[in-house]
Amino acid sequence: MERYERFGQADRVIAIGFWINAVLMVMKLSAGHYGHSEAVFADGVESACDFIAILFTMIALRIGRRPFDSKHPYGHGKAESIAAIFVALVIFGTGGGILFKAGKTIIDGNLPEPQLVAVLAAFATIVIKECLYRFSHKISARLQSPAVEAIAKDHRKDALTSVATLVGVGGAYLGLGMLDPLAAALTAFFIFHIGFETFKSAAHDLMDGQPSEELILAITHLAEGVDGVEHVHEIRGRRSGQYLIVDLKLDMDPEMTVKRSHDIATEVKRRIFEKFTNVGDVMIHINPHDEEHEDLIRL
Repeated sequence: MERYERFGQADRVIAIGFWINAVLMVMKLSAGHYGHSEAVFADGVESACDFIAILFTMIALRIGRRPFDSKHPYGHGKAESIAAIFVALVIFGTGGGILFKAGKTIIDGNLPEPQLVAVLAAFATIVIKECLYRFSHKISARLQSPAVEAIAKDHRKDALTSVATLVGVGGAYLGLGMLDPLAAALTAFFIFHIGFETFKSAAHDLMDGQPSEELILAITHLAEGVDGVEHVHEIRGRRSGQYLIVDLKLDMDPEMTVKRSHDIATEVKRRIFEKFTNVGDVMIHINPHDEEHEDLIRL
C-alpha cells in the first residue's frame, strides 16, 4: 500500500468520525437538556470531549505524514502516539467529570424525570457508534495506525457507555429515577477502562516497545528463507505512527564478498516490504556465521 494511500484512508476514517461525532454531540446535549436526562447530557459532554480529541488526532496525522528530515531521521510518526496519549487523557478527564456529577445528583436526591426524546437519543447513539467502531477498527487493523485505533476504541467506548445510558434513562422514564444518575456513574467506569487501554498501547509505542511476537517470528522466518542467510542473529522492531522500523542482524558466510552480502540483504529487505506493507524501514547488520563476534551495545 502506497504511503499517501495509507494516509488518505486514515484521514477519511477520522474525518467521518469527526463530523458524525459533531452531530451526535449536538443531538445528545439537546436531548439531555430538554429531555431532562443527566445520563444523556453526560453522554453529550463526553462527545464534546471526543470532538476535541479527534480534532487533535487529525492535526497529529498531518504532522505524522511528513517525511523524514535532518532533525527527525526516523520521520514524524510518533505524533500519532502522542495524539493517542492525549485522547486517553481526555477520556480519563471526561470519566472523572461524569462520575462527580452523578455522585452529586445521587447525594442531593434531585432525581431527573427524563422524556422520550432522551431515550431515543441514547438508542440512536448505540447504533451509530457501534457502526463507526467496526468501520474504524477494520481500517486501523489494515493500516496498523495507533491514532486510528485510538479513535476506533473511542467509538466503541461511546457505544458501550450509551448502553448503560439507555438502561438508565429508560428506567427513569418508566419511573425508576435513581437509574439515570447510576447509569451516568457506570458510564464513567467504562470510560476509565477504555482510557487506560488506549494510554497503555500508546505509551508502549512511545517507549519503543517490541511489536507482537507473531510479527517478529514471521519476519524472522521470511529472512531466513532467503538464500545466503544462515540465521537471524537478532531482530528488533518499534513503531513510528502507521509504520514499523525493523532492525535485523543476519549471520552469513564469512568468506562472502561485500557485494554478495549486500545483494542478499537487499533481497531480504525487498521481501519484507512486499509481505508487510506496514514496515517503513529495515536496517540490516551482517555477522560472520559460525564465528565468535561481540555485539557492542550500551543500552
